[in-house]
Amino acid sequence: MTSDKEFISQLSKTLFWDVDISTLDAQKHAAYIVERVLSRRKMEDFKLTKNYYGKPKMKRIVKKLRYLDDRVLHFCSIYFSTPISDFRCYTTKQSNLTHWNY
Repeated sequence: MTSDKEFISQLSKTLFWDVDISTLDAQKHAAYIVERVLSRRKMEDFKLTKNYYGKPKMKRIVKKLRYLDDRVLHFCSIYFSTPISDFRCYTTKQSNLTHWNY
């Protein structure tokens, strides 16, 4: 198994353009890392992240995220074989009122 620093150094540098990579802890900041990997949509980064955390842990993290793009949400729903309604970002989105779309 790779170390935290090795894992983070293998991810695309553009994922963490706004933070100092040396301060990231792969365990402590797991939700932040997974959210960034999903939002940037690079399959190589997704595979690295899944291999590092494992599919069950990644599924738990993704289900708790507050926001996911609709495409990413549907991808995760299919990939993790989980109904969309089980994702926090989906239930949060449903509870927010928006203007009518004519």
